Amino acid sequence: MEAATLSQDEAFARIRLLRSPNIGPVSYAQLLARFGSAAQALEALPDLGKKGGRRYRAASVDRIEREVAAVRKAGAKYLFHDQADYPARLSQLESAPPILTWRGDVSLAHKPCVAMVGARNASAAAVKLAREFASELAGEGFTVVSGLARGIDGACHEGAFPATIGVIASGIDIAYPPQHEQLQERIASEGLLLAEQPPGTEPRGSHFPSRNRIIAGLAAGTLVVEAAPKSGSLITARLAGEAGREVMAIPGSPLDARSHGCNQLIREGAVLVQSPEDVIELLSDFDGNPRSSFREDGATFDYLPEEFAEAEPAEIGDLLTTAPIAVDELVRQSGESPAAVQLALLELEIAGRLERHAGGRVSLTT
Repeated sequence: MEAATLSQDEAFARIRLLRSPNIGPVSYAQLLARFGSAAQALEALPDLGKKGGRRYRAASVDRIEREVAAVRKAGAKYLFHDQADYPARLSQLESAPPILTWRGDVSLAHKPCVAMVGARNASAAAVKLAREFASELAGEGFTVVSGLARGIDGACHEGAFPATIGVIASGIDIAYPPQHEQLQERIASEGLLLAEQPPGTEPRGSHFPSRNRIIAGLAAGTLVVEAAPKSGSLITARLAGEAGREVMAIPGSPLDARSHGCNQLIREGAVLVQSPEDVIELLSDFDGNPRSSFREDGATFDYLPEEFAEAEPAEIGDLLTTAPIAVDELVRQSGESPAAVQLALLELEIAGRLERHAGGRVSLTT
C-alpha cells in the first residue's frame, strides 16, 4: 500500500494490529500480505487464534485512541513501513519495525549512516575518541546513529550534532537514562529521535535488543568504540553482521576489560579501524558486501499472498520444542510448502504459543 493511499482509518487499524497481543514485525508483515489491509487482518485474528488453539482478543480501540493522543501531545509523528520517509536500509531487515514514532529531522535517516556504540562505563580516553570520531564522520556527511546510553553513546551524539539519530528503548515521551533528558530533547529538536515502543512505555530489558537492531539496521556499518564481552554493544555488532552490514571495532589494551569485547570482535572477523578515515573508506564504497566476515546469512523464504496454503498448526507444533529451530528445517521435516509452514507458525504465534528468534528461528514459548 502506497503512503499516499493510507487512510486515517487504515493507519489507525495498523497501529491497533501491531499493538495487539502476540503480533510482532514478522507476523504483522505476514498478516498484511495475506489480508491486504490491517482492517481485514484485525477481523481475521480471532479465527487465526482459534486455529492456533486459543481464544484471541485484539487491542481495544480506546487504548489506541489514547496512544494516538499521547503521540500528538509529545509532538511526535508516526512513520509506517511503506511510507516514503521510512529509512531504506532499515526496511531491508526481516524484523524491521512496521511503525516508528519520531521527532526531529527524518531526512537524517536517508543520508549515509554509521552506528557508533560502546561501553556505558567507558574510559575517559574512549569517550574523547568517540566524540572526535563522531564529529569527523558528521563533517564528512555521515549521520551518526546511537542509543543515548551513558558513556560512548552520549559522546557520539554530542560529537555529531546535529547530524545524529538517537534510538530509544522507551516510548517517545520517556527520557532514559534520566540524566540524558536534556540530550534526548536536543536530539529531538536538532537531530532525529526514534522510538518503536508506544508512548508512556518505560524501558525494559527486552526492549534494548530490539532497539539495537534498529540502530544496526539504519546504518551501513556499526563501529564499536569500547566494550566488554557480553555487552549490549556486541549484540548491536552481531545484529549488524546478521543484517549483512559492515562491523568495525577500535582495538584496545588487553589489560583493560573494557577493550576485550572490541578485541574479540576483531578476532571474529570485524574490521580493525584506527581513524575516522578508515570508517569513511569502508562505508563510502559499501555496496552490500561487507569486508567484515561475521556470520553466514540464514535461509529465508519469500512468498506472495496467493501462495499461502494450509497446514495444520497442531502438526507443525508437534515438531517444535522450546529450543529454537530454523524455519527451513521445519519445512524439510514437515514436507509442507514454505507458505503453509509460515501460516501455521503465524497461527501458533497469534495464539501465544510461538516465539521468534534471530536468524529466522522459532520455538514454542516457555
